[in-house]
Amino acid sequence: MNRLKALLSSLAPSWRKVWAVCRKELAGYFSAPVAYIVAAVFLLISGYFFSVVLAFSREASMRYLFHNMAVTLLLLAPMLTMRLIAEERKMGTYELLMTSPLRISELVAGKFLGAALLFLSILAVTLEYPLLLAVFGDPDWGPLLTGYLGFILLGFAFISVGMFASSLTDNQIVATVIAFGILLFMWIIGWASDLMGGPVGMLVRGLSIFDRFDSFSKGVLDTGDVVFYLSVIGTFFFLTARSLDWRRW
Repeated sequence: MNRLKALLSSLAPSWRKVWAVCRKELAGYFSAPVAYIVAAVFLLISGYFFSVVLAFSREASMRYLFHNMAVTLLLLAPMLTMRLIAEERKMGTYELLMTSPLRISELVAGKFLGAALLFLSILAVTLEYPLLLAVFGDPDWGPLLTGYLGFILLGFAFISVGMFASSLTDNQIVATVIAFGILLFMWIIGWASDLMGGPVGMLVRGLSIFDRFDSFSKGVLDTGDVVFYLSVIGTFFFLTARSLDWRRW
């Protein structure tokens, strides 16, 4: 038992080191214009859709807004993650990171956490939408809460995919294109299920990252959907770590 505890302790990341990497990433984000541009574009588009959807539907609901925000995030998330690792190679600091006392898991976790906190800070601005609905209407808080939960999981999945793409190249534009291509494939794969039908079609639809999000926007909290997003995050986290480990040698 003591040996098992020692093994787990050696494998577990040091959260002090993870937080140090996270702070470095946040400082890098806020010292460059990309984060401000992405935040401004996302908030402007989501605000526009909120006004339009509310004007046409006359419903105190954000279901359709969540879908529009998801599509917007599909386009913007690769821009948030393109610099995570690709910039380290471009600036010549990648070798320093690989020879530092940091474990790869700590490096990946810190970079993911930095991008995730930036994403959450941008999303926090949209909390004014449900507040406005509460002031001028009587919204159903269940779909609002599950919608935000689903959107956070979706955003984290996007970040994990973008981080993996950034680990494959030292060119930020290439990283953006790779991330967008992977995310677009994970979206349109659900369309193929309509052509296949049967059990195979159901299986393919279950792999669609956007079809899974639909349940959250309807107010349905399905454990399977939560596990799916956590699996996507864990899978691309693992692939990023393996990519960095392979490039180390």
